[in-house]
Amino acid sequence: MTDKTQADQAGGVAMAVLNAIQNPVIMVDEQGLVAFANWEAEAFFGASASHLARYRISTFIPFGSPLLALIDQVRERRAPVNEYRVDLSSPRLGQDKLVDLYVAPVISAPGSVVVVFQERSMADKIDRQLTHRAAARSVTGLASMLAHEIKNPLSGIRGAAQLLEQSAVDEDRALTRLICDETDRIVSLVDRMEVFSDERPVDRVPVNIHSVLDHVKAVAKAGFARQIRITENYDPSLPAVYANRDQLVQVFLNLVKNAAEAVGERQDGEILLTTAYRPGIRLSVAGTREKISLPLEFCVQDNGPGVPSDLLPHLFDPFITTKTNGSGLGLALVAKIIGDHGGIIECDSQNNKTTFRVLMPASKDASSDDAAIANPTGTSR
Repeated sequence: MTDKTQADQAGGVAMAVLNAIQNPVIMVDEQGLVAFANWEAEAFFGASASHLARYRISTFIPFGSPLLALIDQVRERRAPVNEYRVDLSSPRLGQDKLVDLYVAPVISAPGSVVVVFQERSMADKIDRQLTHRAAARSVTGLASMLAHEIKNPLSGIRGAAQLLEQSAVDEDRALTRLICDETDRIVSLVDRMEVFSDERPVDRVPVNIHSVLDHVKAVAKAGFARQIRITENYDPSLPAVYANRDQLVQVFLNLVKNAAEAVGERQDGEILLTTAYRPGIRLSVAGTREKISLPLEFCVQDNGPGVPSDLLPHLFDPFITTKTNGSGLGLALVAKIIGDHGGIIECDSQNNKTTFRVLMPASKDASSDDAAIANPTGTSR
């Protein structure tokens, strides 16, 4: 085998590796031209590699972007640099193009640099997943402590109040009744928190998410959302979700109830339930080293006033609530259940539009069909 043949094979392997990377990767030569772009970079810039190669990188990014300064810095110092949360939003690239950047020199090509883009949307999903799991763990420890340290003395307090009630005069019975009612309320709160300390593996099977959402809608329309319009936008070809049906009902009942309370009494109040297939997201399963795909997206959207911006980052933390009489455990429990399934939940909110988005794994029986769904034509890029 000749040296040229070996070099060609090595180049082909390198090209295949770069195209397999899920982040946009480009090489900028010493003249500022885009000398190489992998498939993800083509999608990111909305142009083919051959088209990109005709122009300088400054043509495709906003004027005065920090990326240009980073490239110059790497050339000068001949050392890699990282920059986080760089805004590349522009009419050409689109809105919400917030990225982390890794820029490194190419030793074999003086003056050339490699730029790797990490879109913040994915990084933020991972950050939120870890935050929700940490919040669930903190509630788990607190729940175990409360159950052990509070329920026993509460039982004694309630028993003593009942004994006092038997010999109390009529005007004092209201006070003993108040003691019993308040201790019952605290016990009920502790019982709700004990759910967080359940670390048993979730019993999961293939579940039709549309049957779950239809059941939740029927319950909602018969009760708390009787006067609210609930519409659906389902993907009928969606594979089964690998989950516990009862826990999914609990999750979406909670989300739909929150949406109904957000809508309130407004005449045009509406809740939208959607399902879709979104390939490409892979995250770790809680408590294991396994990595799974989360291609199934389920959303609950309402046209209420929205979540306050200062509350949004902490929405799934325990005891965080905007309700007058709320305990702040509902969404924390939702985050725990979704995390136990290896999924993630996030919330996007603005005026008159709040969306809770759940990303979940497909049934194992359907996982072999993921590639076919993601690439229905059967063609390669």
